[in-house]
Amino acid sequence: MQPELLYIDCTAPVPHRMAYWQWGDPQASHTVVCVHGLSRQGRDFDVLAQSLVERSKTPLRVVCPDVVGRGKSDFLADPQGYQLPTYVADMLQLLAQLKPATLDWVGTSMGGLIGMLLCAYAPSVGASVRRLVLNDVGPVIEWQALQRIGQYLGKSGQFATVQQAADAMWAVSSSFGPHTPAQWLAFSQPMLKPVPSPQGGTAFELHYDPAIAMPFGSTTEQQAKEGEALLWQAYEAISAQTLLIRGAQSDLLSTATAQQMTQRGPKAQLVEFVGVGHAPTLIAPDQVDAVANFVLAA
Repeated sequence: MQPELLYIDCTAPVPHRMAYWQWGDPQASHTVVCVHGLSRQGRDFDVLAQSLVERSKTPLRVVCPDVVGRGKSDFLADPQGYQLPTYVADMLQLLAQLKPATLDWVGTSMGGLIGMLLCAYAPSVGASVRRLVLNDVGPVIEWQALQRIGQYLGKSGQFATVQQAADAMWAVSSSFGPHTPAQWLAFSQPMLKPVPSPQGGTAFELHYDPAIAMPFGSTTEQQAKEGEALLWQAYEAISAQTLLIRGAQSDLLSTATAQQMTQRGPKAQLVEFVGVGHAPTLIAPDQVDAVANFVLAA
C-alpha cells in the first residue's frame, strides 16, 4: 500500500501549494487527518495510516498533509508566515476540498495545536471534528522543551548518506523512544531531499525550509506564557471526544498539564507510554493500537 501525493492551492498569507498524502478510499465518507510536528512531514504517519485503513470495517480515507514549508509543500518567501494562523487557514481550505462527512484528527505536537484551534473553525467549511487525538501536546508548552528544540531547528547542513542523516536525526530525537535500526531508517528517509554535493554527486538535506526556525526562535518566554490563556480557551471549547497521548518522559507536556486536560474542556482520556519522551512516533504497536481503537471505535 502506497499513498497518493496530491496538492491544494492555499491563499493565506500569500498563494502557495500544500501537499498531502492520501491513503485508503478517496470516496470514503470517514476521513482521518493526521498532522505532524514542527520539523516533520506527512510521511511520519505511514505506519499508522496503513494500519487504520486495514483495520477499519468501513471505507476510510487517511490524509497526511505536509504543512507549508515542509516536505513537498511550497516554502514561503516571508518566514513570518510560518505560524499557527497560516497552518489553520491551510487546513480549513483542505477540509473544504475534502468535504468529510465524518472527520477525526490526529495531531502530533504542532499538529495537535493546529487541531485544537481548528475545532472551532471547521464548521465554517462544513466539517466538524468528531474525535481528536492530541499526541504529546497541550495548552501549556514547557519552556525548556522549546529551548531544546531551538538548539537544532534549521541547523542541519548536508549529509553524505541517508544513514549519516538518520544518525544525526537520532542524536536530537532519541526522546522519540526505542526504534529498531530499520524502523528509524524508514522513518528518516522521507525527511530528506537529494541535492548536488559540493564535492560532486549527491548529498542530502532535511526536507524543510530552515527559515521555519525564525518565528520559532523569536518567541520569548513571556509570549509563550501569554499564549497559554488563548490555548486553554480553545481547549475548553472543544466538543470532540478527545484522546491525549503522552510520552511518560516528555519534557514538552508536563504531567500536571496532562492531568488538567483530563478535568477541563473535553476531559481527555489520557494514555501514557513509558520509555518515551516528546513525542511518541505512533509506530510501536501499542501506540498504533491506542489511536486505532479510539478512532475506529463504534
